[in-house]
Parts: sequence; structure tokens; C-alpha cells
Amino acid sequence: MKRFVKSSKPQWWLAALPLAVVLVGLAFSSALRAQSVTVLSTSPSNGATNAPTSTNSSHNIVTGTAVSATFSVPMNPATIDSSTAGSLLTFTLQDSSGNNIQGTVAMNAADTVATFTPTASALNTNQSYKAAITTAAESAGGIAIPDPVQWSFSTGNTPTTGQAPVSLGTAGAFAILTKTGITDVYASSITGAVGTSPITGAALLLRCSEVSGMVYTVDAAGPLPCSITSPTLLTAAIGDMGLAYTDAAGRLIPDFTELGAGEIGGLTLAPGLYKWGSGVSISTNVTLLGGPNDVWIFQIAGTLKQASATRVTLAGGAVPKNIFWQAGGVVSIGTTAHFEGVLLAKTMIAVKTGASANSRLFAQTAVTLQQNAITEPAQ
Repeated sequence: MKRFVKSSKPQWWLAALPLAVVLVGLAFSSALRAQSVTVLSTSPSNGATNAPTSTNSSHNIVTGTAVSATFSVPMNPATIDSSTAGSLLTFTLQDSSGNNIQGTVAMNAADTVATFTPTASALNTNQSYKAAITTAAESAGGIAIPDPVQWSFSTGNTPTTGQAPVSLGTAGAFAILTKTGITDVYASSITGAVGTSPITGAALLLRCSEVSGMVYTVDAAGPLPCSITSPTLLTAAIGDMGLAYTDAAGRLIPDFTELGAGEIGGLTLAPGLYKWGSGVSISTNVTLLGGPNDVWIFQIAGTLKQASATRVTLAGGAVPKNIFWQAGGVVSIGTTAHFEGVLLAKTMIAVKTGASANSRLFAQTAVTLQQNAITEPAQ
């Protein structure tokens, strides 16, 4: 009979296992540290021309064009980040005169992309810029970039804007929308739907023959036979009108502040975000020059007053649906004047005798008409 004897000798491979694990770990750590750090790509790319002067974040905050670099390995954010403008100079941007552009630097979630965002709302037009990353930038493994990285690009000669249009939601179905009614000196001509809420339909004084579109009221007291009772639809539209006003008023980093001390008559206005801490006057004709996708947003803390017989003129393909006038005070469009764009008024919109507008008139109080022609902008 064979006898099986248990061996008392240690298994050599079991004893060697911890050492092997340590050696593999050290080898992996050394390999990680030995990885070279390079910049794989940049935006704008080196030598790019006609780069935009501004970009828009997902929150409708427009800044100068963001400049980014993509690294070959995850980086140590502490060697690149700059949450305060100008506090860390690892990643810089300079104009053609060698002036540093103020801005902040942040990494993406994977720590592989660094983005320099200018503090200003736009870079200059027709300008050359040089971006640079110094050897202070280190990988997560502590390896510095072996050599400084530099690249250059230039902006176009036409200002660009990243402003997104103001979302009107369900209010966008209306040419005139108010909370406290619409008065009228007969006869006006309205192309598009009109509505008023929460006030009774008796406060909507347009006749059916004056409106080429639907007439909505919260009750059966509206003009007959065209009035449609639809309180639910109107509640939603009035809510969206308020959201649109808040959106327009809340846009940040304006391209122009206090332009003309509030007098914009005689000017030609480029696309962008404009802001005034008081009222705005249009005493003579004003021109908005830009393309069909360009956006103008005018933030006016006080009143907006357009003089009689003056015109807001669009040029270069600009369209009224992308023009937004947000006013905290009363809006007045003078006798026989012509207006363009979406009006978002905190109070009343008063359209004087014979005036016309390619516009949406959204008032959080009333709209008053006097033999006017109001045409909703094409979508």
C-alpha cells in the first residue's frame, strides 16, 4: 500500500508572491512617471485665422473666445488652474503688443484639457494672439512639460457674438401678449395672435376685423365672434413671457455699457449684449447691422422712448426675431415711427398714432394701440 506523506517544505512561489506584487507596482508607478507630457491639440489651432472674438457658455454667458490645450496624460490641476484672473501664469494669452489678456484657467473632469477663458466679453477684431504654456505645468505623476508650448491665431475683422436668442416658449405664438389688457384706437392691423391674462377678456378692446390671427382670453367676455376662451394656454404663455424677461435681464458680461449715455439715435449697432442703468432714447434713426443668425439683446433699466417719425432699420440680413429689447420702464413708440424686434416690457407699451412694428409686444401691464400696424416676426 502506498503511503502519502504531507510535505513540510514551504511553497517557494507563495513566498515570492508579495515581492512580485511590489515589483509590479513599482514598475507601473515608474512607467506612469516616465510617461512624456505633450500637448496633442489646441483650440483655436496654431495658425488659425478668422477665429471668433467671443463664445457662449451653456448658461448664456458670453466671454472672449476660450483657448484650450489637450494633453497626452492627466495633469496636476494645481500647476495649471487659475481661478482668479492673472493669479497663475502657467497658461497665458497675449495680444500682438505683448499685453497679457486677463482671464481664468480651468481643467476638465479628466484633467486632460486646460481652458483659458478671457475675463472680457470679447477679443479684439483683426488681432493676432499668442497662447503659451510654461514648463511649470506638470502631469499627475509629477512630470513637467519638457519644453514650453506656444501657438498663435488671429481673429476676423467682423465682431462675432455667442449670445443665444432669448427663449420665448409658448409666448412665441403671440404678436401681442399682456397681463392687464389691450386698448385700441380703431383701426389697427395685427398680424399674429393676441391674448391677455389674467384680466378678463373685456379688457381686450381690439375688434375681430383688426386681427389676422387667434384672439385668446381667459373668459367669454372677449371680442366676438373671434375670441377663444383658453385660460390654461394663456397662463402658460404669460409664465413664459415672464421667464423671457428674466432671461434677457439676467444676461451677463455686456459688450457695451451705457452706450451714448442712453441716446442711440444715429448709431449703427453691432450684434451683442447692451446694458444701460437708466433709460434709452431713439431720437433719430438707428441701424442694427449683422447677419441672419446674429443676436442683439438690449438691457434697459428705465424707459425706452422712440421719437416720432424715426426708424429702427435692419441691415446686412439681420432679422427681428433675434432682437430683444428688455425694458424696466414704460416703452413708447412715437407717432409714425417704425420699430423692429421683440419688446419685453416690465410695465406698459404705448404705440402712438400711425406707428408700425415688426415685433412682438409683451407687456406685464397693458399695450395701447392707436391705428397701428403690428406684424409678428417670421420664425
